[in-house]
Amino acid sequence: MTVDPARPDRSAERDLAERRFAAAAAHELRTPLAGLRAELEEARMHPGETDLPLLLDAALRNVARLEALAADLLLLTELTERTCVRHRPVDLAAVARAHTDGEPGPGPDIRLSAGAPIVVHAVPTLLDRLVANLLDNARRYALRSIQVEVVRNGTTAELIVTDDGPGIPALDRERIFERFFRLDDARCRRRGGTGLGLSVARDIAHAHNGTLHVEDTASGAGARFVLRLPAAAPRS
Repeated sequence: MTVDPARPDRSAERDLAERRFAAAAAHELRTPLAGLRAELEEARMHPGETDLPLLLDAALRNVARLEALAADLLLLTELTERTCVRHRPVDLAAVARAHTDGEPGPGPDIRLSAGAPIVVHAVPTLLDRLVANLLDNARRYALRSIQVEVVRNGTTAELIVTDDGPGIPALDRERIFERFFRLDDARCRRRGGTGLGLSVARDIAHAHNGTLHVEDTASGAGARFVLRLPAAAPRS
């Protein structure tokens, strides 16, 4: 069998991508582990000078980060293997409402625009996670406000999350969905998270035959994330 040198070896590309992902995951896991070890070793060397509440708070933050990373890595694996296939009718507007309703508190003002129910066929827990990740991302970068819209456009259900933050350069609008990719500009001043939130969100969208993209905002400022999913046929 001859191999066309002009045709990429998909297996080799997949293996390279998996190795790069494993290396990136190891790096992300190493950071909180190193912090946890340093804190514990310092406490062991100087037990009399250790502020126990501060030590425990710092250790718990690192443990929480490790737990979040492990959960996201496991979810990405499940999505890749297509193990989550139990879809059922879910009201996308209701999911958005569950994540935007609540007592006002610190942080940006969140406004929801959603009318009648817009039903999609989805795994409820995954759709909930997708919406949560988009709103978490918006909260991290919004200055004052976040606008959430749920609309039906023909046979497509759309969830649109717009923040008034620093925005995302056009050249980076696909790269932000890469695993562990983070921008270096003002949009990363309050990074937080695991570096997997948007990647997880897009993988969930793809698992539901949908798409997730960053599009231009009406004002040209801020960031606008648009999720599109096949809408269930309306009841007659």
